[in-house]
Amino acid sequence: MSLLYNKIVVKIGSNVLTREDGMLNVTMMAHLVDQIVSLRKSGLQVIIVTSGAVAAGRAELELKHKLDPVSSRQLWSAVGQVKLINRYADLFHEHGIACAQVLTTKENFSDRLHYLNMRNCMTTLLENGVVPVVNENDTISVTELMFTDNDELSGLIASMMDMEALIILTNVDGVYTGSPDEPESKLISSIRPGETLDTDAISTKKSNFGRGGMLTKFKIASKLAGQGISVHITNGTKLNSLSNILKCSNKAVHTHFVAALKKSTGVRKWLSHSDDFAKGEVMINEGAREVLLSDKAVSLLLIGITHVEGFFKEGDIVRVKDMNGELLGLGKASFSSEEVLKEMGGKKSKPFIHYDYLYLL
Repeated sequence: MSLLYNKIVVKIGSNVLTREDGMLNVTMMAHLVDQIVSLRKSGLQVIIVTSGAVAAGRAELELKHKLDPVSSRQLWSAVGQVKLINRYADLFHEHGIACAQVLTTKENFSDRLHYLNMRNCMTTLLENGVVPVVNENDTISVTELMFTDNDELSGLIASMMDMEALIILTNVDGVYTGSPDEPESKLISSIRPGETLDTDAISTKKSNFGRGGMLTKFKIASKLAGQGISVHITNGTKLNSLSNILKCSNKAVHTHFVAALKKSTGVRKWLSHSDDFAKGEVMINEGAREVLLSDKAVSLLLIGITHVEGFFKEGDIVRVKDMNGELLGLGKASFSSEEVLKEMGGKKSKPFIHYDYLYLL
């Protein structure tokens, strides 16, 4: 049977993998692995982004004395990551499939060389029939540079690997017009590119064991869909929820963020997720703003820059803002902040940000 997609990322949330008592739900893990194995036989390439390490560690180990939030997270993650990956390895091994643990931090996405090296690693795993199982390395992540949650990480992986779709498995059916607990709230079955929703109505409630919430999922899904990657949010605790989506079953209950027809290039995909890594920013005049936002493929020239914030060197990522302080985009600087301060407003021929390294919101 043909599938809806050939290459996907599946993000499995903490509340899908964890029982109410805080222990890992091995039965649910086995069911998800069974679905993935079955889909792989139809030619599906899949990368798993999994939560659950901290919850697994918390269930495995009681604290002997009170720790600060960072230390307790490091402890539980270090213990739980072993338990979690071993469960995945055993479950896939029963089907004769190898899986590989890939631990990453947000900093790995800030440098283009590290980014490409990580992409090459996962490409090699997929080409050799290995299922990558990705998680944030909470044991060494610095609080200020942690992912918002694994929803953000899964979006980065889907973008980096040029996947066709991201399937987010959570403990609700999708995006609702209000809180899912309210009887009058209705499930939104599909959201198309450019369609606006009242984000104030989306529940900001966080999950019991994870850091994420539906508002985060909505924002990440909207960004990915704009890049040409479909996103589905569905209830992973329900029977065959993943298979139903990929087989286009009428039993599939979910929210589908429809992908834009025009896909972003590799460099722009990287830049689109790089706001946290920007070293500084430049402000541009109205003329430069109009040119950048036109249909023409143009670079940002020094003549259009009016102000510089922060200190950056050649090759760093910088924010581009208009005269009102509105963020227009991100780009890779061809000059240091010191050079820009000396030359801005001038007619130097080399662009400050070349079109190929400019991502506009």
